Amino acid sequence: MQMLEVNNLSISFNQYTKGLRQQKLNVISSLDISLKKGEIMAVVGASGSGKSLLAHAILGILPTNSQMSGTIKYKGELLTPERQAKLRGKDIALIPQSVNFLDPLMHVGKQVEASAKKVDKQNAKAIRQSVFERLHLDENVAEMYPYQLSGGMARRVLLATAIASDAELIIADEPTPGLDPGVIEEALKSFRELADKGHTVMFITHDIEAALSIADKIAVFYAGTTVEIAKTKDFNGSGKKLRHPYSKALWQALPQNEFIPREGSQPYPSNLPPGCLYAPRCELATDACLQGQPEMRELREGMVRCIHAT
Repeated sequence: MQMLEVNNLSISFNQYTKGLRQQKLNVISSLDISLKKGEIMAVVGASGSGKSLLAHAILGILPTNSQMSGTIKYKGELLTPERQAKLRGKDIALIPQSVNFLDPLMHVGKQVEASAKKVDKQNAKAIRQSVFERLHLDENVAEMYPYQLSGGMARRVLLATAIASDAELIIADEPTPGLDPGVIEEALKSFRELADKGHTVMFITHDIEAALSIADKIAVFYAGTTVEIAKTKDFNGSGKKLRHPYSKALWQALPQNEFIPREGSQPYPSNLPPGCLYAPRCELATDACLQGQPEMRELREGMVRCIHAT
C-alpha cells in the first residue's frame, strides 16, 4: 500500500528585490517520491536541496508567499489543505528541525502527553514515561519548560512527541544533530521499530551512515529535485551500483569512501542552469543535457534523473 505519493512537485516563492520589484524563485522542481506502508525512506542531499520544504509541503505549512504545483497523495487520496489540517499532528506527525516548534508556555511533559492522548487518553502519562525512558530523558524533565532544556534534550522531547503520537506517517527532519551516540542509536532503533510495526517514516538527514543503518531506500536530492532513489544496499564499496553522477560524488566524498572532493557547488534557486541541474559539475555532461531537465526513469530496480545513467 502506498502511504505517500509526491508527483511532479514544484514550489516557487515571490521575493522582493530592489524597491517593489519581484522575482520568482523556483526552489523545488519536478520532484517525485513515494513511500509504502512500513517503509523508511531516507532523504539526503546538501543544504538547500529542498528536503525540509518537501516536509512542509506535505504538512501544508508552506509560507504564504509560496506557489505549489503537482500532486501529493496520502493513502491514495489528494492531500488538500482541508485534509492536511485534519491529519496534521494526528495521522501525519513532524519531528521538526527547529526546537522552536515546542510550546514555550507549557511543560514539555504535558506536550508529549497531549500527543499520547490521541492514542490512549487513559494511559497518556504512562506512554510518555515509557518514551522518556527509551530516549534517556529523566522524569524531572517533564516539569521543565522548553527554555530550560539543552539543545539535545529539546530534540529528544520533539522525538518523544512524535513517537507518542503513534502517527501512521512520521516525517523526521534532521532529528539527530546534537544528540550523543547512545541517544542517536536509541532514536534510530525507535524509527526502525515503528516501521516494523507498520508505520511509515521519512527520515531527512545529512548523515548518510545513520540513514543506511535503518532505511529501506534512499532518495537523493539536488537543487530542489530528486536525482535518484536507490535501495540501501546500493550504497556500498566505491558506489558503482549507484546510478546518478551526483549520488556517486556524494558517496565518494565521505571520509570513509576516499574523501574525493568535487569542483563547484549546488546552484542557487536564483541562478539555476538550463537543462539538467547537475550538468555544470558533471563529467558526463553533453549538449543534450542542456536541452531540458531529464525525466525520472526506472533503472536497475531504482529511479534516476539522468540520460547517461546505465
